[in-house]
Amino acid sequence: MSRVCEITGKRAMSGNNVSHAMNKTKRRFNVNLFTKRFYLPEEDKWVSLKVSAKAIKNINKLGITAVMKEARAKGHLTK
Repeated sequence: MSRVCEITGKRAMSGNNVSHAMNKTKRRFNVNLFTKRFYLPEEDKWVSLKVSAKAIKNINKLGITAVMKEARAKGHLTK
């Protein structure tokens, strides 16, 4: 499984570690991901999603059904 948020589509970025002497080495900025279960009252079932911290905030604000509908429209969610 890749480290990609199923709601927002966020994935790891690449960048540089920069030392005090301005030496640069490649590094990865990973996404803050969690595997979390959500209850869908319309379908009366639980779904397990790999979501980022920002996606959890969006779900708390807008509701799971609205966020999943938007993610399916954007093509991030295939479940």
